[in-house]
Amino acid sequence: MHPDAATRHEWRLLLAARPALAALLLGGRAAVPLRRVPRLGWVSADPLVAREVLTDHRSFTLLGEGGVGHLWAQVLGDWVYDLFDGAGHHDLRTRARDLFTEATAAALVRGAWSQRLAQAREALAAGETVDVADLARVLVGRMLASLLGLGDLDDDRARALFATGERLAATALGSAADTTLTPAAVAGAKAIVDDLTRGVPDAWAHAGPETLLGRCRALGLGLRETTGLSALLMVAGTETAASAMGRTVALLHDTGAQHRLLADPAALPDAVREGLRVTTPAPVIGRSVRRDVTVAGRRLRAGERIVLLTWTANTAPGGFDLDRPYLPENRQLWFGAGRHLCLGAPLARAELGALLEAVTAAGRPWTVVRRAPARRALVPTYRELSVRIA
Repeated sequence: MHPDAATRHEWRLLLAARPALAALLLGGRAAVPLRRVPRLGWVSADPLVAREVLTDHRSFTLLGEGGVGHLWAQVLGDWVYDLFDGAGHHDLRTRARDLFTEATAAALVRGAWSQRLAQAREALAAGETVDVADLARVLVGRMLASLLGLGDLDDDRARALFATGERLAATALGSAADTTLTPAAVAGAKAIVDDLTRGVPDAWAHAGPETLLGRCRALGLGLRETTGLSALLMVAGTETAASAMGRTVALLHDTGAQHRLLADPAALPDAVREGLRVTTPAPVIGRSVRRDVTVAGRRLRAGERIVLLTWTANTAPGGFDLDRPYLPENRQLWFGAGRHLCLGAPLARAELGALLEAVTAAGRPWTVVRRAPARRALVPTYRELSVRIA
């Protein structure tokens, strides 16, 4: 195989972030439909197997060893077991499903980002160089502040908040083979959560209905549930959102698809969808086997674990292509599937779309001036991606 420039850059990001992860994702192409791998358990890069596992909540759980619920329950408390996959999960999802609609997500992005994006558009239009990777971190930091009731932040404080969210998410580093955390890791993560959510109780009690925390209160979510959701949004929506934004701008440049998008702004939703498919910022999803079950002709036993290589499954059809037809087997697999489909999916799409609108606002193509990958990162991403409009 001779990868094109866009694919080579993506592979470099994987290698820089975590070489072991890159080896798993790239070598995992042989795990179709399902293979057993020492230390990891069952591994699959088949989108149909992934969807079958993620939608079968009777046979698979994220609360056992190998699941993200098992990892974060150690930090957030045993209540996670009920709200993640227990009796309280359906009730929580039912009440929280209106937190992020397409309309509310767009409103959240406008409220938190409009001024900062306007500055970026003006800088690009004036021919200045803009580090899109840094801009993405600032924007996500501002969104976190908005969601957590911390008010409007300047760029430096937004970067600091993003970095704090990164440190919390880094708790999951090295959990591919074991989701049991050390006491030191648990204590460190708890301290970060306490620091990040310090403004939640007051904002939950007094925030207006146009804010996320105010909406949580209006929907009947208690303070504990709201604080937990806030912490999980920090974990799930920090590095993943910033990664997708920077990498999609790079993919549009590296594939030349930016010219198509500039000529036809109506293709923006396609660019968002393809960007999320190709980057798949949550590249691996783990589950624990709850009961004996047969998948793809193999017998999985209760207590075993299965690792779904979502990045590998999503990129198997090929690289970034604005004209790619609908792929039913991969539909939204970058957000998971089933009852644990990412609650913030509309917000992620709105965030990525807003950044792409800002970069393309001048109507002229951009060039990548400098780029550097982030090293030892939970999610493959750019440390720097400086662009300038010709």
